Amino acid sequence: MVKKKTSMHRNQVVKKVLIYVLLIVITAIMLVPFLWMLSASIKTNAEVFKVTPFQFIPDQPQWSNYRDIWTKIPLSKFIGNTVYLSVVVTILQMLTSSFAAYAFAKLQFKYRDGLFLAYIATIAMPWQVYMVPQFIMMRGMGLNNKLLAMICLQAFSAFGVFMMKQFYEGIPDSLCEAARIDGMSEYMIYARIMLPLSKPALSTLIIFTFVNTWNDYLGPLIYLKSESKKTIQLGLKMFIGQYAADYGLIMAGSIITLIPVLIVFLALQKYFVEGVASTGIKG
Repeated sequence: MVKKKTSMHRNQVVKKVLIYVLLIVITAIMLVPFLWMLSASIKTNAEVFKVTPFQFIPDQPQWSNYRDIWTKIPLSKFIGNTVYLSVVVTILQMLTSSFAAYAFAKLQFKYRDGLFLAYIATIAMPWQVYMVPQFIMMRGMGLNNKLLAMICLQAFSAFGVFMMKQFYEGIPDSLCEAARIDGMSEYMIYARIMLPLSKPALSTLIIFTFVNTWNDYLGPLIYLKSESKKTIQLGLKMFIGQYAADYGLIMAGSIITLIPVLIVFLALQKYFVEGVASTGIKG
């Protein structure tokens, strides 16, 4: 009996060790591109793709890349546009998604399930299918080459509504019914009860929305033409010419653009895992 328990314990230890080794290997593989980007940001163009011998830190690090990128392009303007766009879109998606999700999850009205299904079905439609009609609509409204066009198009998210609805369905209906008996309106229930309880789900939505908006390239490429309206992703493309590209400056700019994303993630990471777990698909 003792030998059997010892064998089972040994097998469990071996399984844990193998799992940890596998996780370490996967983590190392995922970190390789970021480490290469960090190394390339302090190299000259000739050193970036030099394989033999590879040097993570070159003999003469080009720290000037981080200074030059601010003068080669109006980086501060591009970052300001991207921050403004990302923050506004994130706030609007947080409000619209949570508000719509509350209605779909806790209110009873005609054709509720059909409307929700139709709205969520838009997730399966690629953006490339309807980006031309969207562009024609925005141009007809006089919003071409304006950040407002991007804000209007990204203020609503079917994925955000779906995720928030999954979370709200986990909150007992009796809580809302008790609030209604006490005389609270639906708006008060949403603002005073549902929103404070949905911090994990909101944090997850904020991270997804902010990162997607910050890294968006195709949308700004279509709608923003003048240099004063461009985002950081379009700004980095300015270092790619017809025959050559300044990869050292591109990598330095990429490192700089990672900082806001890391700040948002680190600030909300304690809610992130809880939010993902609590908004899983229920059977």
